[in-house]
Amino acid sequence: MDSKSGQSWVEFLGCQLAGAHAAFPLAAIRVTCTGSCGVSNKANDAAWVAEEDYFNSSLSLADKGSLPAGEHSFPFQFLLPATAPTSFEGPFGKIVHQVRAAIHTPRFSKDHKCSLVFYILSPLNLNSIPDIEQPNVASATKKFSYKLVKTGSVVLTASTDLRGYVVGQALQLHADIENQSGKDTSPVVASLLQKVSYKAKRWIHDVRTIAEVEGAGVKAWRRAQWHEQILVPALPQSALPGCSLIHIDYYLQVSLKAPEATVTLPVFIGNIAVNHAPLSPQPGPGLPPWAPPLVVPSAPPQEEAEAAAGGPHFLDPVSLSTKSHSQQQPLLATLGSVPGAPEPCPQDGSPASYPLRPPLCISTGATVPYFAEGSGGPVPTTSTLILPPEYSSWGYPYEAPPSYEQSCGGVDPSLTPES
Repeated sequence: MDSKSGQSWVEFLGCQLAGAHAAFPLAAIRVTCTGSCGVSNKANDAAWVAEEDYFNSSLSLADKGSLPAGEHSFPFQFLLPATAPTSFEGPFGKIVHQVRAAIHTPRFSKDHKCSLVFYILSPLNLNSIPDIEQPNVASATKKFSYKLVKTGSVVLTASTDLRGYVVGQALQLHADIENQSGKDTSPVVASLLQKVSYKAKRWIHDVRTIAEVEGAGVKAWRRAQWHEQILVPALPQSALPGCSLIHIDYYLQVSLKAPEATVTLPVFIGNIAVNHAPLSPQPGPGLPPWAPPLVVPSAPPQEEAEAAAGGPHFLDPVSLSTKSHSQQQPLLATLGSVPGAPEPCPQDGSPASYPLRPPLCISTGATVPYFAEGSGGPVPTTSTLILPPEYSSWGYPYEAPPSYEQSCGGVDPSLTPES
């Protein structure tokens, strides 16, 4: 990056002619560097109904004349604007940056053309988003009827430790469910959702589930707490700054099917992590340090008070178990075939030597590859719809996150002060 202009240079070893056995006549050699976005009303259709350009520059590398026999190289460079958005590819549109080269020949001769797509990552600094370090909290109350004449309610509260995360970071989830009825609830489900909006003739919204965790239900007249975590896979950044035709949002949705209750928490995915600890209120007993305090109503409605009086009193909250986790599946077999994948950790407990991440991670969802540090070259995704939780095509994270019970259920004796 140029600290004065805020712009960056892109340099290529340009056009090459190899194996020419005689002089090659030409009218000109030109290269063009473009960045643009196009969206369509139909999936996987390149007939764009809306387009926008970010840059378009051309250079002339040679004028009219002839090239002698042999191999020739023409280096060139372009200055890219700092406002160019991150590359992206989805079913209804894409942001593409590419270089095109053309050797124009004299009249009645065929021109020679080629093109090369390159990827731009415009980092999103999560610290630039207001209140990003604060806990994310939302609550919903659902009243319902059961057994024809009885009524009850369920209070569902969900919270996360932060509002923004980077790839590979664990999203800490806490849910508090108070079942104020004589009927058991359905299992609780938490889903990390990606919503991509395309501005064509009308807004088109593509929503997909990135990861999903399912916990047990809550018994009648009981209050339960659920702790889990979701590891953020390789995903495109939120919002796509610099592009007005494509917008990306992420949500954590916690829901019950019976009774139907849903809480939605917006989250941000960026490239630069939050650089200070989360600020949280004083937690109540039995809650994690970042969980919100329990709010107790001072005067419940009369019908709820009567229902509570007729039913059993609430006991201390119980901890819900996790029934399934879309990210908890064996990965060693799939990682073994991925170049640069880590070796399994030795059985003697000594740490294995492997890089923090491979040079390139194929992204999950509708996106282009996510770049990390390293010398690996760009590798296009094999499909624009790589759906989670299939992580066989990328090597980071190396293993699924442990459940809350696995994280806190046991202590290694070797870590105690007596050892």
